[in-house]
Amino acid sequence: MSTDTDLQGDVVLLTGMSGGGKSVAMHALEDAGYFCVDNLPAELLLDFLRLEQQRGERRVAIAVDVRSASSLPLMLPLLKDLRATGVPVRSIFLDANNEALMRRFSETRRPHPLREDRDTGFGALEGAADDSHRLLLDAIKLERELLGGLKAESTVIDTSQLRPAQLRAWLGDLVGPHVGAKLTLVFESFAFKHGVPSDADFVFDVRVLPNPYYDRELRPLNGRDAPVAAYLAAQPEVGLMMGQIAGFLSRWLPNFAADQRSYLTVAIGCTGGQHRSVYLVEMLARQFSHHGHVLKRHRELDAR
Repeated sequence: MSTDTDLQGDVVLLTGMSGGGKSVAMHALEDAGYFCVDNLPAELLLDFLRLEQQRGERRVAIAVDVRSASSLPLMLPLLKDLRATGVPVRSIFLDANNEALMRRFSETRRPHPLREDRDTGFGALEGAADDSHRLLLDAIKLERELLGGLKAESTVIDTSQLRPAQLRAWLGDLVGPHVGAKLTLVFESFAFKHGVPSDADFVFDVRVLPNPYYDRELRPLNGRDAPVAAYLAAQPEVGLMMGQIAGFLSRWLPNFAADQRSYLTVAIGCTGGQHRSVYLVEMLARQFSHHGHVLKRHRELDAR
């Protein structure tokens, strides 16, 4: 497939699981100044981008999902060809675990597109009509299979535990003025008791470090507060752990950049996601600020 075009301007391809938060994300992109098109068939993508080029450079965001199931096989080679010809396409995949997706469909009472559509050509989920729970799980499983190729080529955001405001903020950081950067480095703190972020490329467990939680004066604070930072900075184990993580990243970041990775998420986890992981994320983000586009996320603190 040949694109045969000199398209310019930022292009965001938004895809992901049904119920993963695409509606929230599209509204956020619209607020950020993107011209948004929902559910555009792959066959029309090049014509649409050429038309946008004629109208003048502006940032566009295109949502693609299984509602256009018949054209999905065309999207992945088209995405690769666009990138190969220099079109700055950033593909973002919104994912969530099965439990979160099941809960969202239950709350909204909306049908899954693969459960209801009998004309997709992928073997609509016939039978056992009375078992709605199993049908929904089967639809989710099928959707993951259909979107697996796009997910592998995309920046993944796990929305399982994100509030809409968090998703809007994280997406705004991602597609901000540094959207053209070769590699965006993200440091994210989290609590192991709430699960490991599924979008993490590397996960470091810092639960072995001294815990400020057991100091009654430090317990209500978090890793961004000066007393907690001073406490942790005074612990030799904390400095050793941080130095080893930084050394690993410094050694391998150039390789990831050379591999044309656009996004690398380093997740730091402790028990509650309040003290140790937050402190290390703050310090590592400061240490790697020279890298270029560096983002900080505090999953548990941001959810407050």
